[in-house]
Amino acid sequence: MAFSNEIMAWYQRHKRDLPWRHTHDPYVIWLSEVILQQTRVEQGLPYFYRFLEHYPTATDFANAPEDEILLHWQGLGYYSRARNMHAAAKAVVAEHGGVFPSRYDALIKLKGIGEYTAAAIASFSANEARAVVDGNVFRVLARYFGIDEPINSVKGKKLFLELAQSLLDETQPGLYNQAVMEFGALQCRPKNPQCANCVIRLGCRAFHAGDVERLPVKIKGKASRNRYFNYFVVMEDNRMLMHKRGKGDIWENLYELPLVETVHAMDIAELAVQEEVAGLFGEQAVLQAISGTVKHVLSHQNLFARFILVSRRDTSIAIEKKISGNYVFLKDLNTLAKPKLIFSFLENFMVKL
Repeated sequence: MAFSNEIMAWYQRHKRDLPWRHTHDPYVIWLSEVILQQTRVEQGLPYFYRFLEHYPTATDFANAPEDEILLHWQGLGYYSRARNMHAAAKAVVAEHGGVFPSRYDALIKLKGIGEYTAAAIASFSANEARAVVDGNVFRVLARYFGIDEPINSVKGKKLFLELAQSLLDETQPGLYNQAVMEFGALQCRPKNPQCANCVIRLGCRAFHAGDVERLPVKIKGKASRNRYFNYFVVMEDNRMLMHKRGKGDIWENLYELPLVETVHAMDIAELAVQEEVAGLFGEQAVLQAISGTVKHVLSHQNLFARFILVSRRDTSIAIEKKISGNYVFLKDLNTLAKPKLIFSFLENFMVKL
């Protein structure tokens, strides 16, 4: 139809030259797709090259230690996706002899690969006629066809997927999918879409109705909860006390500073007399705030973090350590996978030492 043809013609003129568009290797495409779900292309490119350099095949990825993978993923967030990638690579080795599958039905069975990612890999690597529906595609279709059904409702997801599949050029599904995604990223953008020079504006219902900014519609999620993190910087000679997070909460298996979470924000005086804090480092410990409150936003959570230096009144007496963790040489801190919040703090703190 005219819509699909116009989109593909636009793509041939305006597409970006990206490395994963020069291959049909499903493993390479998988790397790019998962990384780009986390960040924009410009920020994602270094991660893509890093992973491809360290793990050129699915077997290399599967055989790597989890801590190493998390370290390379550091800064992207949603670390569970990196762990899911590791599990998927192991399954590829165990079930597919190390050859990354290119068909939808096999891909959808791998951990961390949902309908969107499976369709993208299958269409880009094997030209399988599967429509790809990501945020960019939702936006283009909602605006062009004037659809106000929420894109994150059950009914909306079904409607958009069926519409996308009906628009798919089945002779060139990979090309069409790339084109409509690129069109949403560069032309039909969330903010300030380029309507004035849009090749499909004459048929765009949202454009004619003045509804471009309102669409697509999305149901608001549940309110985020606030959490208050008090991180303690404990130094011993040229070492720093670090703690590895366990399971059952955010940042599983990542390294952070010793932490006490409180139910609300506290100043140093109030924090120091909390039972959980008072017994951690002994009577000789002195607490000194070395940062203001840093807000870190996660999915459904707002973290309010402060960093507190633990020193001692008598420098001849070592700080007691009644908290789990190990001292790590400062020169080795960059070998530990850390949440972005901790990574950013340490990067600034180390400069001041």
